[in-house]
Amino acid sequence: MSVSKDPKSLIRIARENGGQDHVEPLNLGTRVRELRKAHGWTLEQAARQAGLARSTLSKIENGQMSPTYDALRKLAEGLEISVPQLFTPPKKDQVTGRMAVVKSGEGVHQATVTYEHELLAEGLRKKAMLPYRARVRARSMEEFDGWVRHDGEEFLYVLTGVVRLYTEYYEPVEMRRGDSAYYDGAMGHNVVSVSEDDAMILWVTSLV
Repeated sequence: MSVSKDPKSLIRIARENGGQDHVEPLNLGTRVRELRKAHGWTLEQAARQAGLARSTLSKIENGQMSPTYDALRKLAEGLEISVPQLFTPPKKDQVTGRMAVVKSGEGVHQATVTYEHELLAEGLRKKAMLPYRARVRARSMEEFDGWVRHDGEEFLYVLTGVVRLYTEYYEPVEMRRGDSAYYDGAMGHNVVSVSEDDAMILWVTSLV
């Protein structure tokens, strides 16, 4: 098992794997055509619904004319949406119902000097959250190379043992099994075990 000296590495790697796709500029004509087809309407039906000439709607869809605001308003009303929604692209790669089940001990293990991490749901790409279990090996703040900081927010839940949560702006907090904390990841933070055995905690870090 390789040991990393950087406890932020798994968060950085997770963000690189789950980065946002490049957003293409919105084509109004294509957007209008997609909305019309979503209703199952022909050009004639959509034009009649919007109170526009068929030729006008055809030119809009083919990018041959820039519609006036009045035409956009009529078009939006005919398509049963608001004007801003004409310029809001649909979400791409939207997945519904996806799930990842990780049996106990079957997560992806990554060790650091101060923690032993077990990454959960590692098989899911483009995650909004990074869940992982951690065995807290550190016993003092001196074992850390300064504060851990990263973008996003973080949730900590103590599974076993007793830990002490150190943060940049608050007094240290002793936490036992069942205790939890939610905090800003950009605020310096470190966790040490103050029990005889290594403590176990669950961490969930936002990636967006």
